[in-house]
Order: sequence, then structure tokens, then C-alpha cells
Amino acid sequence: MNILLQIGIVLGICLAGECISAVLPFILPGNIISMLLIFILLLVRILKIDHIRQKAQFLRQNMAFFLVPSSVSIIQNLGLLKEILIPLLVISMVSTILAFLTTSWAVSLTLRLTGKGKAATTAETSTTDSTGASHE
Repeated sequence: MNILLQIGIVLGICLAGECISAVLPFILPGNIISMLLIFILLLVRILKIDHIRQKAQFLRQNMAFFLVPSSVSIIQNLGLLKEILIPLLVISMVSTILAFLTTSWAVSLTLRLTGKGKAATTAETSTTDSTGASHE
């Protein structure tokens, strides 16, 4: 598919997300709504991955370029950040640990509910002993 058409599709979805965000009675960023719209359109197969493949690959390959403005903004406002540096670091560390624990719990629960966790554990214990030697 033509790259200009792919850009048009992505920008159209972004515009729709911004418009939806503007009329919502609560605050929800337009880019979050846009990502949800793309996900839903892909899920119900209205939008096919081939419709946006080249554009998505371009964005992924040049992601660092898009982070430059936010990095420059952080450096420009370093004086403001120094005032809240310790609380910011503590919040970042705690939220990272909580996200890790929540994700690992969700994966464990999913494996247990689907039965794949028990099958993998049973297969491992039946083929190896405590020293790691394989028994077939």
C-alpha cells in the first residue's frame, strides 16, 4: 500500500482520537484514544496490518528521533525537576517494582488458568531430578 495513504490512515485515526478526547466529559489523552482505536480496528479486521505496516516500521525504526523533543524539554526544566527529584525517583522505582510484580502475577495466573503452567512444571519435574540430570 502507498506510504502516503498509510500516513493518511494513521493521521486520520489520530485526528479522530483527538476529536473524541475533546468531547469527553473526563480527561483522556487523544493519543491513548487513537491507540485504542487502531487496536479495535485491527481486532475487528476493519483495518488490516498491511494497511499500516510500512508506516509502523518507519515509526519504530525512528523512535529515538521522536523522543528528542521530550528529552530537550526535560533538560530545559531541570531546575524544576531538582526540587522533586527524590520523590520522583522513589515513585518511579516503586511503580516499576509494582508493575513487574503485577505482570508476573498475571502471567502466572494465566498459565495456571489455561493449564499450561501445570503441564510445563510436570514435564520439567518428570524429566529432571534435583541435580539437573535428565531421565527419559
